[in-house]
Amino acid sequence: MHGRTDHELFRRHADNPILSVRDWPYRANSVFNAATAEIDGKTVLLVRVEDFRGHSHLTLARSDDGVSDWNIETAPTLPPDPEGHPEELWDIEDARITRLEAMEKWAICYTAYSRGGPLVALATTVDFRRFDRLGPVMPPEDKDAALFPVQFNGLYAMLHRPVPRSAELGAHIWLSFSPDLKHWGDHREVIHAREGGWWDAGKIGLCAPPLETDRGWLILYHGVRTTASGSIYRLGLALLDREDPTQLTHRGDEWVFGPRAH
Repeated sequence: MHGRTDHELFRRHADNPILSVRDWPYRANSVFNAATAEIDGKTVLLVRVEDFRGHSHLTLARSDDGVSDWNIETAPTLPPDPEGHPEELWDIEDARITRLEAMEKWAICYTAYSRGGPLVALATTVDFRRFDRLGPVMPPEDKDAALFPVQFNGLYAMLHRPVPRSAELGAHIWLSFSPDLKHWGDHREVIHAREGGWWDAGKIGLCAPPLETDRGWLILYHGVRTTASGSIYRLGLALLDREDPTQLTHRGDEWVFGPRAH
């Protein structure tokens, strides 16, 4: 693309999409919005799979190089459990994986679609075969959640995106703290959706879990631009203070990745 219009930080792989519903070992309508982690040298995806009812579940896929030769579970790895967890009545979706070394477990934040709307739920696992559900940790409407891999002053920290009833108030990224992963408080807004003609005006949300760098916590987030043809999702970057993640230290003005294909 011409240098005057090509400012993105990421390079698309020639074989995209890496995974599609054509690769799936069982009937499914679509696959998307995967959580990812590196486990024992393998790339692991916890993929959102939508069935022909329009309901979603999570299925594990593994690859040595993160690009080819995927080993996909032949049945849902983490299906909804509406009887034991009524907050999962309609489906579970959009997971994000964080390694909690202090617990020697993986923590999975995901969206449970309840009768009252989407909410943040949490589960932990050691081997991605058995999962311990902690249940809902934020009331609806809330989603786009991920944990930090470390504690701050003895507390776990989670970024998430509550949505107010009034669309005019916008949807912003919040930070909350917990002593036990179950009870959350000390809520505060950390990244505000801009107003006006910005690419990230009105509605933003966390993408991947926060990434620790020597300059702070790197945040990859999406912004939603509403147009006459529908919503356009693009990605941007922000930086939270390494010792105090309630402090936003830097935020890019431009998006760093956006759609080019239909």
